[in-house]
Amino acid sequence: MNTYIALLRGINVGGNNQLPMKGLVTLLEGCGLHNVKTYIQSGNVVFQSERTDLDELSQQITATIRQRYGFAPYILLLDAQRFQAAVAANPFPEGEAEPKALHLFFMDGVPTINPAELEQLKAPGERYQLIGTVFYLHAPDGIGRSKLAEKAGKGWGVNITARNWRTVCEVMAIATATGT
Repeated sequence: MNTYIALLRGINVGGNNQLPMKGLVTLLEGCGLHNVKTYIQSGNVVFQSERTDLDELSQQITATIRQRYGFAPYILLLDAQRFQAAVAANPFPEGEAEPKALHLFFMDGVPTINPAELEQLKAPGERYQLIGTVFYLHAPDGIGRSKLAEKAGKGWGVNITARNWRTVCEVMAIATATGT
């Protein structure tokens, strides 16, 4: 049995794309997925499946949500090993002390970025690093004020969804308990 993490983008934000987590669990169990667990209302799901085609599985989940709830969120589906590798590769361990200031932007491919543009957007205390398909951003003055966070992913040619360090660690703990 494989353990997967689904990161849904743009649900339960500002009263739009409402997707109750209990309903999502039931929906995913109806798709034949096992040990489905969610973390907070922003679309973090851990589950197990014998299936190995992540694109096909992601499309099935998206279609099922569309059919039941009337909208199709973007879903980035990662196996637990890839998620764990992203956690382990964190280049800013000192940022872990303030988990709301450290964000991981997960992408479905390697982005095309302009380093000069990133440097112009970066606030004095901010640091960032791209490692494979994860963009790490440490914004000690707050992610809400960060121009770099606001522009992350725009024009990069990839789909992207971000999670703060606390969420990443909680999701990883659920995945580990589920059986990575």
